[in-house]
Amino acid sequence: MLKLINVKASYGKVGVLWDVSLEINEGELITLVGANGAGKTTMLKTISGLVRPCSGSVEFLKQRIDKIMPHQIVEMGISHVPEGGKCFPDMTVRENLEMGAYLYKTWKQRETILENVYQMFPILQTREKQLARTLSGGERQMLAMGRSLMAKPRLCMFDEPSYGLAPQIVIQIFEFVKMLHRQKITVFIVEQEVKNALELADRAYVLENGRIVLEGSSETLLRHDHIKKAYLGL
Repeated sequence: MLKLINVKASYGKVGVLWDVSLEINEGELITLVGANGAGKTTMLKTISGLVRPCSGSVEFLKQRIDKIMPHQIVEMGISHVPEGGKCFPDMTVRENLEMGAYLYKTWKQRETILENVYQMFPILQTREKQLARTLSGGERQMLAMGRSLMAKPRLCMFDEPSYGLAPQIVIQIFEFVKMLHRQKITVFIVEQEVKNALELADRAYVLENGRIVLEGSSETLLRHDHIKKAYLGL
């Protein structure tokens, strides 16, 4: 479904990604793990068109997307939830969700899609008239994830969905990700919570200093000596 081929990306003269290649098959739940500053967020931004690669290519459903606009990438079926669950703070919960359905094909179905989102996140329905800035951190993350579903994506990308949240809320967020996977939505999740992320995923990639240094099944990586020492403290 998604393929990165020898992607290099930078901010000005500062290189961030170096010859990164990875593949995600339809229906998979893939995680990307790595330390702060490894380039994980830049990779997601490169896929969603917010950062242009210096070289290499990004393909989605066998079409190159590294030279098209971000809104066109959304139209093709990719949703990107940024770190921290970014919302429109002075809009209501419902208005935030409707912003996710701005595409013509989804705007016509927004009421039906909205009901599905409320079934996944009942708390959002009870808060639908509240301004987003009045929500807790966990509720804002749920709102951002719900908004991403309003576009009826084929691939959902989540950047550090557990960031800054209480442990109990993190469990709920990961349960939601599992639910999406069961519904056959392809998921690409970036996480610092390495153990939880690996236990969640089918396969994983490890990014260090802008390069993929390991890849494989989650079970294999959980047993890998480098992962144990560098990320799990074992």
